[in-house]
Amino acid sequence: MENNIKGNFMKCNYIDIIRKNPVIETNRLLLRKFNIKDKEAVLAYGSDKQTLKYLVWTGITDPAEAEKVITVYYSKPGVYALELKKSNQCIGCIDIRIEPQHEKASFGYMLNREFWNHGYMTEALKAILELCFTKLELNRVEASHYVGNEGSGRVMQKSGMRFEGISVQEVKIKGIFQDVVHYGITRAQWNEMMK
Repeated sequence: MENNIKGNFMKCNYIDIIRKNPVIETNRLLLRKFNIKDKEAVLAYGSDKQTLKYLVWTGITDPAEAEKVITVYYSKPGVYALELKKSNQCIGCIDIRIEPQHEKASFGYMLNREFWNHGYMTEALKAILELCFTKLELNRVEASHYVGNEGSGRVMQKSGMRFEGISVQEVKIKGIFQDVVHYGITRAQWNEMMK
């Protein structure tokens, strides 16, 4: 019972901290809440087969579905739109998934293919790691990608995360067993990197 109370209390604190940080600014990006004006941007990356190739999400096909994604899923605390500051354009998303009982988080991200290979996702992930370790004071952040999606792994590496191993045929996605590559970083490792 005591552990449950502590877990619920911690979860509330994490959500409160996230709500107090609705906008995170980097050199080129604003990480902010989604709004209905973003539906065309969500449709653009949410309907692109290449962008969806290594995701569980099957995607969307029309503006009404994009609006539903924004109002139902992207409205939750910890989900950020990635906005290019120079054009005020939404180009993707990143979210934090906290496990309070373990004082850790994972994340997911998606970027419009037009903006791949410009360092935008690395910039966003570094900002999320900073939030996780300085304001949320988590002990660990972890993530994974499927073998074949090495671009995602490079984002994790450039953000300071460390390769932790590969699980063979760990999950079955869209009818195919996928090998999963795991990365992680602890607050101590992040602090050392920031020196």
